[in-house]
Amino acid sequence: MATDVKELMAKVGKIRILTNRLIDDQLAGDYHSTFKGQGVEFDEVRPYIAGDDVRAIDWNVTARTGVPYIKRYSEERELTILFLVDVSGSQSYGSRSRSKMELAAEVTALLALTAIRNQDKIGLILFSDRIVKYIPPRKGRDSVMRLVREVLAAEDEAKGGTDVEGALKFLNGVQKRRAVVFLVSDFLASTAPRTPHPAPSTSVASPRAGTSAEGAQAPSTSFERLLRATARHHDMICVPVSDPAEAELPDVGLVELEDSETGELMLVDTSSAKVRKAFAERAEADREELTKFFRKTGIDTLDIATDKPYIDGVRALFKRRARK
Repeated sequence: MATDVKELMAKVGKIRILTNRLIDDQLAGDYHSTFKGQGVEFDEVRPYIAGDDVRAIDWNVTARTGVPYIKRYSEERELTILFLVDVSGSQSYGSRSRSKMELAAEVTALLALTAIRNQDKIGLILFSDRIVKYIPPRKGRDSVMRLVREVLAAEDEAKGGTDVEGALKFLNGVQKRRAVVFLVSDFLASTAPRTPHPAPSTSVASPRAGTSAEGAQAPSTSFERLLRATARHHDMICVPVSDPAEAELPDVGLVELEDSETGELMLVDTSSAKVRKAFAERAEADREELTKFFRKTGIDTLDIATDKPYIDGVRALFKRRARK
């Protein structure tokens, strides 16, 4: 975790270097062709040429000059990109070299830097079981690094459950104009039936390893309605974040697992093949249920995991949307 300002800034700098390397001309071009402006805007007037559409004639200028002029329009490029990032307790978990929170910060930086290169505005909403922070959309590279700092800094304070519905309601209240919205979350909720998650490999041998015990929440009807309503007003993209250890329980004997969102403790015998199998089956069922839910709603997704490179997934998302 970012224990002090120096360590935090070092992480921010590392992410900036990494994401700048990833944003090449191809990625920027894919972004530009994928995320279109909201229509056209007036550019200039020019003299009428035979064959021009007479409906484009600017009659005011024509009357003033005595010479026919037509209006020219250009694509309205500027977009507003908003990142809704989950900073609940489960996001601080990670069994590899980075936590889910750090991965969320990296992907946010990559997408935000790409947006800034296209002169778009970026904003941020951090949420857990409440709204943690809101940064209104603005332009500029400094805005990107601030977003990354805020996501990483939130890791030290990560606690509480996951209220995605509350975050969507807040978004709809503060962002009236259409925006491209990236909802970055592990979609784990403390109100769901609990499934224990294993600890990082460096500490799993300890009976109190600080492990988590979250379970994916079956999407409720109210959440589905709210998500669909939000997707009608905004261009929604959901970014499920996962860790490989969440799908497989290691055989390390009797361990006491702690739910990182509620603090609830449970004793689990990981040496039992039956327990490990039940855990894996439950994890697989949770993943399939979430995948089916997003497919049902028709909302685009970008699946990312702490043990896999994400740049190919981002490019695939851009190309998939461009084909639509």
